[in-house]
Amino acid sequence: MVKLTYLGEFGLIERLSRLCPCSNAVIKGIGDDTAVLRSPVKKQLLLTTDMLVENVHFTRKTKGFLIGRKALACNISDIAAMGGIPKSAVVSLGISGREDSRFVDEVYRGIGALAKEFKVDIVGGDTVKTHQLIINIALTGEASMRDIVYRSGAKVGDKIFVTGELGNSLKSGHHLTFTPRLAESQFLVKKYPPHSMIDISDGLIADLGHILKQSKVGACLYEDQIPLRKGARVADAFKDGEDFELLFTLPPDKASLLRRQKKFNMTEIGEIVPAAQGYFLMDDNGRKESLNTSTGYQHF
Repeated sequence: MVKLTYLGEFGLIERLSRLCPCSNAVIKGIGDDTAVLRSPVKKQLLLTTDMLVENVHFTRKTKGFLIGRKALACNISDIAAMGGIPKSAVVSLGISGREDSRFVDEVYRGIGALAKEFKVDIVGGDTVKTHQLIINIALTGEASMRDIVYRSGAKVGDKIFVTGELGNSLKSGHHLTFTPRLAESQFLVKKYPPHSMIDISDGLIADLGHILKQSKVGACLYEDQIPLRKGARVADAFKDGEDFELLFTLPPDKASLLRRQKKFNMTEIGEIVPAAQGYFLMDDNGRKESLNTSTGYQHF
């Protein structure tokens, strides 16, 4: 264990590169001005990025392994929400220099463990001196054009589904340990192609609101059908965020078939309605309550 100020920037990069082995899809990885990757044939290239900041997405008490794991998991979740497969990532790390090498090793071990699980190559990045810990990952993915799912495709009559359970993510620790729903995404795009899809990072209401805005439709949610994580209330599912579950819409015929599958936990929670009807919650007595798309986490 050594202090980063002793290792220096390039010593740190050399140390971290040993934690990031690559597949044969990488022609040149860490150690040059850019990575060189083999170009996918007959596939579309996807690109996403997420930044995690100390005291916003984690605290200094959070284990380095979980910080690194979460940083990559957020990006994989985004690729899954588009119907794609993650491929290669670059990692940018902002650190004060006061940290010891063991902590940074743990951050990269967390990244590396998830990268191995999801067959992601870590091919480069950057390190800078900052006052607080910041980690940013940019991730490429690929998908055939027929598999890509946008937020803008929801249609009136579509049924609204969600994977897993919602709410209480921070208190339960789910926000640090979640598994990106890549398997569920690939199951859907191959067997029950969604009309629209998004991952839930800012709360159910806000993220469904993105689909509604881009698709120019409204929605009715069924209060008694929203799946809740242990200890969560419906209000928590609406606004907590950091669930990283998939939220998607299907035409009625595909929805009917999906309800019968037993492989994954997927719950029907509502229906897409004409925009003129608005965005509302219906309780089990048929009472309606208007919903506001600004409900949920916002940085500003």
